[in-house]
Amino acid sequence: MSDQPIGPILDGLGTLIDLDDGDLIASALVIAKVVDANGKVALSIATSDGLSWIDQNGLLTSAQQVFDRAGIGRPGDEE
Repeated sequence: MSDQPIGPILDGLGTLIDLDDGDLIASALVIAKVVDANGKVALSIATSDGLSWIDQNGLLTSAQQVFDRAGIGRPGDEE
């Protein structure tokens, strides 16, 4: 296993983020489903430099709260 830049990988997956002019991403937490050559599935977490475990937990918890409120992925929900 080796560290790889995640930007090109996310680009290849078609990952986009909605930003307004002047918005600045201050830190990032990326959660990914990884499938190895044998088909084994694992969870991988990548963070931006300097992101402490406390900040990681805060981003993860906040994201979960947004998902819960938005009802993302619930059958019957329409955008």
